[in-house]
Amino acid sequence: MPTETPEKFAFIFPGQASQAVGMGKDLHLNSVAAREVFDEIDDVLGRKLTDVMFDGTPEDLTRTENAQPAITAVSLASWKAMEEAAGSAVLPAMTTGHSLGEYSSLAVAGVLSIKDTVNLVVERGRLMQVACDQRPGGMAAIIGIDEQTVEEVCREAGAYISNINTAQQIIISGDHQRLARAIDLASARGAKRAIPLSVNGAFHSGLMAPAQSGLNDVLDSLNFNDPEVPIVGNVTATALTTGAEVKDELKLQLQSCVQWNNSIQYMADNGISEFVEVGPGQVLSGMVKRIVPGAKTRAVGDFDSAQNFGRGS
Repeated sequence: MPTETPEKFAFIFPGQASQAVGMGKDLHLNSVAAREVFDEIDDVLGRKLTDVMFDGTPEDLTRTENAQPAITAVSLASWKAMEEAAGSAVLPAMTTGHSLGEYSSLAVAGVLSIKDTVNLVVERGRLMQVACDQRPGGMAAIIGIDEQTVEEVCREAGAYISNINTAQQIIISGDHQRLARAIDLASARGAKRAIPLSVNGAFHSGLMAPAQSGLNDVLDSLNFNDPEVPIVGNVTATALTTGAEVKDELKLQLQSCVQWNNSIQYMADNGISEFVEVGPGQVLSGMVKRIVPGAKTRAVGDFDSAQNFGRGS
């Protein structure tokens, strides 16, 4: 009788814009392991980020210095609550994250401690805000035209491709004048929609050069362990298996396009049959279903879903 191949699952971690006031509150109330993560992050920051997360205003939570560590906190707290329910370590076959989400993979894969991961996220957010102030810009979602056409539009307008989320959803960025020109060109060339995003910078573009330079100094100050499970990089869309590879990836990430479509396809091609979105929201799960029709997805971002996953249900 042939032996069945066990199903392999991957963790995928959301990035900025997945935040919502109240996220993580039930984890904090009901899971000791999750509460320890939140407490550690409050200690790292020297302030009560949990107050902003649980009972603050959407405007305060959306601020980069709050949103980035808050999303990371909920992602890592969800993972620890899963382990608490399982009574043992919960490691995927692979892990990846969308932009900011890639940093959650560092802790899960054992590349950095939770404390070092959060310190790195906080510094990333600070440096990105400085870059946004120095080189203002924005981003827009282009729906319904292919990557080659978007590349032509960006080249003509002087804009950048920042995220290839799916074959038909591509995020572009640039300074405000060039971005507006790119939106007009995309619409003229058949885009079904061209939607400006509510962000305060041109992330994953050349406008992030000041932030990347400062972040590289921080990265060089840290010792990166080899990951316990492969991390699929945003830039390379392939498995990173050494600490040096992970560090090199992060030294490029802020100025490079997030190859999300190719990353998910790579994981599916290498045996991943279920994608578990760990953290707030379910945006990535929707993208996965468009990239790999028929793929299994699951979202774990609150106490009940963490309990169910950890108990195998």
